[in-house]
Amino acid sequence: MSDWTPEAGNPPVSTPDEPVDGEPAGAAPSFEPAGPAPLGVVRTPTGHAAVDARLERLADADHLPADGHIEVYEDVHHGLRAELTSLDARPAAVPGPPGTAAAPGAPSAYDNTHDHRS
Repeated sequence: MSDWTPEAGNPPVSTPDEPVDGEPAGAAPSFEPAGPAPLGVVRTPTGHAAVDARLERLADADHLPADGHIEVYEDVHHGLRAELTSLDARPAAVPGPPGTAAAPGAPSAYDNTHDHRS
């Protein structure tokens, strides 16, 4: 706490009518939300084109108000899950030349259904 007081005859440093930081002192504060602004998050490429495309989609949220972000995030999440799921899928078997193993689900030369009775 300071005991300093202005000397008689000296005006105060600022008055309510003077502008502060370029705005008039009587201006009411705005309660409107600020417009969308990019977050500036750097996206490092993963080397997987499909994943990188999904991550770049996140940049679309930079131009939307906050209530529009959920749609972008859900779309990216869905796409990334689909990419991960595709990594777990087994490649389809390609039928080979005669005498090789048959594709899964194809009938084999040996019937092992045990439906034949003697």
